[in-house]
Amino acid sequence: MSTPGPEVPAARRRETGTAAAAQIYLEVQHSAAFQEVRSRYRRFVVPAAAGFFVWYVAYVVTATTAPGLMARPVAGAVNVALLAGLGQFLSTFLLTWAYARHARLRRDRAALELRWDTQELTRGAKGGAS
Repeated sequence: MSTPGPEVPAARRRETGTAAAAQIYLEVQHSAAFQEVRSRYRRFVVPAAAGFFVWYVAYVVTATTAPGLMARPVAGAVNVALLAGLGQFLSTFLLTWAYARHARLRRDRAALELRWDTQELTRGAKGGAS
């Protein structure tokens, strides 16, 4: 007759499941699908953020270095500074719309599929528990 070995404490079992889940997340992070989602994100965000930053700095620099230009009337009480300031708001809304559209069309489906696959793998690593 063999005697059963000492039972692994519950905390140790959770730690092993957590380690397995961590390994799964590392594997997913290095996967081609995850890298593609990140690449799509970066291809939009980096140029958009850089462009918006340049536009904002140009507005601030022009307002401080060329007050005569900014004070030039365009139509009645509307001057260049007012139009440029409203342009800042408009460009913010347009950039937000473009980001949401880009995410919806180019990243959301792939990211959701990756998320579901990762959850299924971690459920299997934890012994079927959610």
